Parts: sequence; structure tokens; C-alpha cells
Amino acid sequence: MTSSTTVHSPLRLYGRSGELAILEGLLARLWQGEGGALVLTAPPGLGRSALLREAAAAHRPRGPVLHADGRGLPAPEALRELAAGRPLLVCADDAHTWDRASRTALVSMVRSLGAGSRVAVLITADDGPAFAGLPTLRLGPLDEDAAAALLDRLAGGAEEHPCGTPRAFGVTGGLDPVVRAELLREAAGNPRLLTGLTRRLTPDQLAGRTPLPCPLPGAEGVLAAHADRLDRLPAHTRALLLLAAAAQEHEPAGAGADALLLLRAGTRTGLPRDFLDNVLFGSAATEGFLQRAGSRVHFSHPLFARAALHHAPPARRRATHELLAGLLAETGDRPALPGTPAAPSGDRGALPLAALVQLSCAAPGPDTVLAARLEAAATAPYPHGERSSALCRAAALTTGPPLRSARFAAAAEQAALAGDPDRARALLARTGAAGEQSASPGLAPYVHGLLALRTGPAADAHAALVAAAALLGPYDPRRGLDALLGAAEAAWVAGDAPGYLEAMGRIDPAPYDRAFASYRAGMCAVLAGRTEAGHALLRQCLDPVDPAPAALLRAGVAALVLGEVAAACRTGARALAAVRTAGPDALLPQALEHLAYAEMRAGLHAGARAHALEGLHAARRTGQPNSSVHLHAVLALAASVEGPAEACAAHCDAALAGAGPHGLAQPATLATWARARADLAAGRSEEAAARLGPLVRPGPRQGHFAARMLAVPCYVEATVLAGRGAEENGELHAAVAEFAGWTARTADPQAPAQLARCQALLAPAEEADARYAEALAHHAKEGGDFERARTQLLYGQWLRRRRRTREARTPLRDALVAFQRCSARAWAERAAGELRAAGEQGPSVRPATDGALSALTPQQQRIARCVAEGATNREVALRLSLSPRTVDHHLRNVFAALGIRSRTELARLLGPEGP
Repeated sequence: MTSSTTVHSPLRLYGRSGELAILEGLLARLWQGEGGALVLTAPPGLGRSALLREAAAAHRPRGPVLHADGRGLPAPEALRELAAGRPLLVCADDAHTWDRASRTALVSMVRSLGAGSRVAVLITADDGPAFAGLPTLRLGPLDEDAAAALLDRLAGGAEEHPCGTPRAFGVTGGLDPVVRAELLREAAGNPRLLTGLTRRLTPDQLAGRTPLPCPLPGAEGVLAAHADRLDRLPAHTRALLLLAAAAQEHEPAGAGADALLLLRAGTRTGLPRDFLDNVLFGSAATEGFLQRAGSRVHFSHPLFARAALHHAPPARRRATHELLAGLLAETGDRPALPGTPAAPSGDRGALPLAALVQLSCAAPGPDTVLAARLEAAATAPYPHGERSSALCRAAALTTGPPLRSARFAAAAEQAALAGDPDRARALLARTGAAGEQSASPGLAPYVHGLLALRTGPAADAHAALVAAAALLGPYDPRRGLDALLGAAEAAWVAGDAPGYLEAMGRIDPAPYDRAFASYRAGMCAVLAGRTEAGHALLRQCLDPVDPAPAALLRAGVAALVLGEVAAACRTGARALAAVRTAGPDALLPQALEHLAYAEMRAGLHAGARAHALEGLHAARRTGQPNSSVHLHAVLALAASVEGPAEACAAHCDAALAGAGPHGLAQPATLATWARARADLAAGRSEEAAARLGPLVRPGPRQGHFAARMLAVPCYVEATVLAGRGAEENGELHAAVAEFAGWTARTADPQAPAQLARCQALLAPAEEADARYAEALAHHAKEGGDFERARTQLLYGQWLRRRRRTREARTPLRDALVAFQRCSARAWAERAAGELRAAGEQGPSVRPATDGALSALTPQQQRIARCVAEGATNREVALRLSLSPRTVDHHLRNVFAALGIRSRTELARLLGPEGP
């Protein structure tokens, strides 16, 4: 036991702000004369000793610090004398390692310190039951941000860390992202382990210039500390923990072990049945090591499982894996209860994948036969994550570099399909240097291209996949086809029609079914300008026989190109169901995006929003930022209808921020269209016209070829309402003429009505009435509340501008009701404003005003609100279809009625704190 007053500079602790705040509270109470106690518990390596040192360093300027080591504790009276009137902090580090008598004495001392003792006791221990009953703070692993910050400091320069002395790890060129992800995954939030792993890697390995060793070195110290605690357990408990750790090896990460398998394995090894029943299915405790969730058994921390395997004698570890392999071979992948008949094992060469994985864990070294059996079993329809793990083990058992690289690349492909791109990149890093010979040339570039398609620039993905297809074609036609389809997808989202045609043109449709051949030929014909022939071919793809998700998604694309939005919704729902049922997980964001976009085109905005939100979560979970960009664009379109405006702007910003760097022209076009539509809803026609002009005009800056025509009706509306119809008459008529041609070719049910509406906006007064009537007749035939309400709004506004106010009220009232039914709040407000201007009164159209504002006429209220938003008189005139002179006249009356003198006062009156 020593007393110290030496001042040390405090260490920087990552991700422990909450714990530090609790320690600061304990010290603050101590300095005010109120003692206390706290036990910091955590598995080894999580920084409990570092927090103890931090607290000691913070207390030293205020009073003495006593470090207790278990060799004898003074009585409480002696502690008070040692404090000598100053607050005393007693620190007991790793107190769980003390003998039982010393631990009991420490607990008794803590409990005997009464109020006003001016003594605080801070204890660190593992998370066992030794100090149960005392106030306890349990430390968890670092979160992802804190672990990443620590790793950056470890890899970026000198690091002073609680687990060791300062040492420089500077990495020239920065830490490789793949290496970063692998280190963070391996460390699992344990700062001491993360430090040990980083210190054992060379600068070239950290920078990604040379492959990482497998397994990663540097975990020995932390695993030994975990194993020390396991060694103190009863023999039966240690045996069960070894079985549980081994049984997790054939399971997906985080899935735990099957309790029935553990029961059978424990019975075979001679563990008492009542002990197994109590631990696996009853209430017996394992001192915090195992947790149960239904029929699954999990370790409280993954490092305990690794420690149980790492420190078991090799012969015993191999015997455990062989036992589990035999049990799994007897019953297949689903173990039966002890005493029930086992399923026939069948041919020894047809072992289930789980049994083969257990045999691979028992292998003492490379085994070419077992590796080949693992690779063959991994082609069966197991979950992609399990197939990836099996192929990774097959690669580890392989001696020849070409075949080992090919198996690592195949494991990376399965990890990518499982929605784990970080794991896929880590496996690709083990395939060897670029250009190294491989038994499967083109496979690694193909996986790189797949990852780039979901996470990187579209142009990079296109180039990588085209190159991979050339390498794969001669010996792996299936992957070669997938590579070309991926390259075509990359070109599509980039708006690169020639690139799309090039990729699709390289596919030989002969080996594939008629539906695929028709899809390929139809899409190429449409993009090449042979629209009629292309549409005839695409109609043959709308009801595919193939239930595979990829085939259903292609059918959905064909339906959208044709404008068959109802068919696109049906096929999208089938594709989503297929992905949910059979995977792959990586395809879930795309399935949800396709369905959401089809629903958006069909006017089912609420359903589109719900599916797009689910897709956004799936894209984030599976590490697919490009999919997130597409889904933000769909959500922006939904928000441009339903609001609020802030949500639309936020989704637009997110979509454009990701679309720009990665060259994703399609979501950029959709997001810009969504923001312009929100501008129209708010009456900002000038801004809407400015956004849409570049998208619909010919030229290099035009929008995506699949979305240009969809934005034309909004462009025509915005330009006419902004008063620029005369200035841009030629461009408008050209856009409408192109839209008319597209309408004649598409089956989109809203296109005829939208075309008639555009023509009404541009027609002379004597023709416009008939055009609006034609548009409304199309709407009555095809349905679609939102688009019909937009036409009714424009028609009512047109009638009111011609002083036909009584006639205007009917379409405006219908528009208001339809917008309310669609939950289109901003559009409903615009329709209500038009109704008020037409002299309509009632609860549904009355603005929320108090006091002086209620004295204004409806027209004056609308003008006042526009001016308060910062609009000029000319902009208000354009927004409300009035002359600037009329706006000026009404504004003077507004000022007089409200008793104000300036636009600034009006803005203040109508601001957040005003009526």
C-alpha cells in the first residue's frame, strides 16, 4: 500500500465521457466532505485501470491518494487520520485478483465508512460477483466512433495509452480503409486489443501496401487475461464454455450456439445432465459468461469465446471440433434432442456445411481434400454469410497461391452478397497483389466492381465490371453475364447511354431464356431510338416465369420504361418478397428502391415513403451509400408531395451530396425535380423553372434520359406561372412537342392528362378551356388524385385570373379536397389560398391568423405572407397571378390596417413569434 502525490499528465480516453462524468461527480462530493465508493467492472482491456488513474490524477491537487494492493487494509479510523483533514481517495486496482480474505476486508471497510468520512474508495475488478452489493459502474466496449478515433491516433503518430508506453505508428499515406475496417472488427471495441493489433503491424501493412497476416497478431495479451478468469471457474463450466465457443464457429457472426447441440455435445463428453439442463434451459448462472436468447446461447463478450478456444490445449480443441462435426453429420445442420433418432448421415462425402466447418477447425494444417469439400459444399443454397465463412476456411487450408487467391475472392463475393462490404474488402486484400496469378482470373476484379457499384463512382464500377467480364467470359459465363449486367446498371445510373449499350451489346443472349433475350434487345432498342420495336420486346418481359429476384427486378425496370406503373408495382412487390425469402441481403435496398419508385410513379406516395425509409435503413446496415443516394431521392419526391418542405430539402441535399462525387445522374435528376416540385407547391415558380430548365433542355447538362420527360409538365407549369412563357415560348413548345411524342409511346396513365394540361397552359384563352376539360377527362378515366388535383388547381387559377371567380371555386374546392386526401399539405395550402382569393370562406380555407391579421381580406393575407417571406412585389405578382400594381395597392392597405411602416416590421409580425 503506497501513498502518492506525484502529478501525472492525464491520458486521453476515447469514448468514456459518460464514465468520466460519473467519476467527476464522485470526486466533487468527496471534495465537499461526503465520501463514497464505486466499483468499475469490465472484462480485461476495456480501460478500467485507465479510468482509475484518471480519477487519481484529478484528485491529487485536492488531497492524498492511497493505492491499496490487498496486503493489508487500515481501519476506517486510520484512513481518517491519514486524510489529516483533507479528502482521501483510496484506489484498489484489479481487486478481483486479491485473495478472498482481502476482498472481504475491502468490502467491510467500504461499508463501515459512514457519512461525512471524507474518504472515497474506487475499485476496479472484472465483472464477476466478487463485489456484488456495492455501487457499480460496468464499462462496455467503445462505440464505433470512439474506436475509430483511437485507431486514427494509433496509426497517425505517437500514442500515450494506458496499455503501454508511447510509441510511434506513423503511416505514410494514411491508414488503408480496408485495414481500418478489419482492425475495428477484430478489436470489437476493446482499446487494449486495438492497441496490440496495431502495434504488431508494419507501416506497409497499415497502409495496405502488403496483405495483412491471418490471423492478426497482437491479441495474445488480452486473450490471456480473459483466459485467466476462465481458469478460475469450475471444471464443468470450463468444459461447457469450450463447447459453446467451438459450436459458434460454424454459425454466422453474432448468432451464438444452438442450445440443443450443446446439450448433446455436453452429454457425449460426460457432463452431468442436470448441470446442462440448468445452464442451457434453467436458471443456473455461469458468472456472466453465457447468456440465453430462446434456443440460442451467446457469450457476454466475443473475446471470452476466443479466449476459451485460444488457450485450450490443441488436442482438446481438435477433439471438441471433431465431436461437434460428428453430431452435425448425424442430424444435418439441425441437432436433435438427446435420445431421439438421428437422421441418417448418408455418404461421408456429402457432409453438411456446418460439419465441414467444424472439421476444418480441427485440421492441424493445410488439407487440400477438406478444402475442396468445403468449396463444393459452399455452392449449395446456404446463406451467403455461411458460404463466405466456409470459403474463407477453404482458402486457409489451401497451399497453392493461385487457388488460395481464388477461394478468398469467392469468399469476398459471398460476403458482398451477404451485405458485408467491409468483410468483402478484407477478404479481397488476401487475394494477393494486383496481377498475381489466380485460379479464377477476373473473379477479384469482378467483386471489386460489385463493391464499387454500391459504394463508389459509377464510372469506376462500369470500367471494372467490363474488364472483369472479359476475363471471366471464357471459363465462367454466369459471372461474366452478371459482370456485364452490373456494368450496364452502372452506366444507367450515370446517365451514360453509350456505356449501357456497349455493356449490353457484349452479352450473347443465346444461352438464356426468352424473357432475358427480349429484355436485353428491348432495352438496347429503346436507348438506340427504336422505341416502338423496343417496347414490343419489353412487353414480353412483364410477367417473368423465373422467380429469381434479379429476373423480377429486370421485369420491373421494363415495366417502368414502358410506363406500365401498375405492373411495375406488382413485380416490385414480388421481387421484394423473393429477396426477403431467399436473399441475398445485399439486394434488399435495391428491391425496396425499385418498389418505392414504382409506387411514386403510380401516385402511391405514402407506400413509396414507407418502402424508401425501410430501404434507407437496409442500405446503411449493408454499407451501400449509392443505394442510400437513390432512396434519398425517392424520399425527396415523396416529401415534395406530402411535405414538410424541410424534409424535402434535407433529402434533396443528401441525394445531391452523394450523387455528385459518384456521378449518379439518375438520383440527381430525381432530387432536383423533387425540389422544384416543392418550390411549385410553395408558389416559388421562378425557382422551380430555374431548377428544371437544365434538366429538360437539350444539351450536355440535361437530366437523366429516363427521367427527363417526367419533369417536363412541372417545367412548363413553373415557366408559365413565372411569367416567362413569352420569353421562352420556343423552348416551351419544343419541350411540349417532345413530351407529346413520349406520351404517344408510353403507357404511363398520367401522361395524356399531363400533356393536355401543358397545352392548356400554353394555349390562347379561347382554346385553354377545352384543353383543361380534355385533361380532366383523362384524369377521370385513369385516376390519380394528386395529378388530377394539380390540374384542377391550375384550371381554377386560370379561371380566377379571367375574373370567372364563381366558376373557379368548383375546381379549386375539388383540388383542395384531393390534396388533403393525399396528405399534400403545402399543395393544399396553395389551393386554399386560391380559394380565398376567389372569395371562398370556411374552416377548410381560413388561414390561422389572430388579432390584426384577421382584419385583412384573404387576398391581403396572402400578399402579406409572401412579402414576409422576402418576396419582392414582382415575385408576389407572379406567385399570385396578379399585376405588380395590384400587389403594391394591396400592400399599402396592409401596412395601414396593421399600423406598420415597413416590410421588416411585417416580417417580424409574421415570424415565428408573431401570429
